[in-house]
Amino acid sequence: MPMFFSSNLVIGRAAATTVEPWTLAFLRWLLAFVILLPFAWQGIRDHRETLLREWKVIGVMAFFGMWICGAGVYFALKYTTASNGTLIYTSSPVLILLLEWIFRGRRVGGREALGIVLAVVGVVTIVVKGSLGTLLGLRLNAGDVLIALAALAWAGYSVLLKRKALADIPTLSLFATLALAGAITLLPFTIVEIAETGRFPASGAAWMSIFGLAVSASVLAFSTFQYGIKIVGPATTGLFMYLLPPYGVLMAVIFLGEDLKLYHVAGFVLIMAGVILATVPRALFERARAKVAGLRRARV
Repeated sequence: MPMFFSSNLVIGRAAATTVEPWTLAFLRWLLAFVILLPFAWQGIRDHRETLLREWKVIGVMAFFGMWICGAGVYFALKYTTASNGTLIYTSSPVLILLLEWIFRGRRVGGREALGIVLAVVGVVTIVVKGSLGTLLGLRLNAGDVLIALAALAWAGYSVLLKRKALADIPTLSLFATLALAGAITLLPFTIVEIAETGRFPASGAAWMSIFGLAVSASVLAFSTFQYGIKIVGPATTGLFMYLLPPYGVLMAVIFLGEDLKLYHVAGFVLIMAGVILATVPRALFERARAKVAGLRRARV
């Protein structure tokens, strides 16, 4: 599962040199919709009234999840590395918590607040490449900033996904609807892009990248995530998402020849510490503390 999610930035980085961003995002989500439709059609028919009633929310979700996190990310990957993108994206769980606190009044404890601060510092460390001079001089990489905005957009998408009105819609049916809505929001920009550049994917390598994004980073990533929730529950499945950074960075190093820098490691440690502090249930911390206390008593 983490490998499928990580493949978006790695394949997207490779495809950015051969396929224009709007076109890449549009074809990815259109193809994902076509693949999902046979499995999602019945649910779409059964819940069409709800889907039509919630069209504004679905449109906003498509804008966040497919427009910004689609074309926006592919624009960013022209200027930054897949390693940077993967590590910055890791902050999404903390950003979800932050948005729920701002817009839904979710209570945030001291441990969670510390986690948010650590994760933000980790993202800043990667964006400024560990250089205080870069931060003070505001010499930021446009790609890193776009990835950070995409991570925030993904957090907004995830918060809206919890909307009660959408809860009864089958997972694949809702995802297929969002994929189609995303393709529709991307279509006008794709038409303009093709008209201005005169470029449309023509090579086998370009279409392999598009197919890989549609199947691996879209259909398989989402399906395995939902399957994991069904088999082992959301809490355990969520823990597997912490494997995204090592998978993503390792794939970028192996397949794209990217270098792993010290600031990547520092940012990763800060982000992961923040995400764990902010999102891992308190019960796990208390259980771990009890085990440590038990071991100490046994030694005495």
